[in-house]
Amino acid sequence: VQLQASGGGLVQAGGSLRLSCAASGRTGSSYAMGWFRQAPGKEREFVAVISWSGGVTDYADSVKGRFTISRDNAKNTVYLQMNSLKPEDTAVYYCAAGPKLYLPPKLADFGSWGQGTQVTVSS
Repeated sequence: VQLQASGGGLVQAGGSLRLSCAASGRTGSSYAMGWFRQAPGKEREFVAVISWSGGVTDYADSVKGRFTISRDNAKNTVYLQMNSLKPEDTAVYYCAAGPKLYLPPKLADFGSWGQGTQVTVSS
């Protein structure tokens, strides 16, 4: 599966952004999707994950209540709606796909990664 993330940008604190991740290639089988982020000088960290059906989701504590992950399997696309953004949300955001949803999610569970999209939140 090839992944293409988009939707990043510069936004003021308190603002919103919606990231998209379009999948192509071997999309005939089911797969879980996730969002991770990496800030400068820090390790890549989990943000949100969603099962193939969309019935199971999980979020990092730092984004619960502010971010919402969703997917449209007809469009092979997963979204991350980010509201009430904070400067500490500034990072490169990566989407990822894996064969199955495991909780808690780990980077190693995802074999396909997108190229990343920059999100910058100014104070």
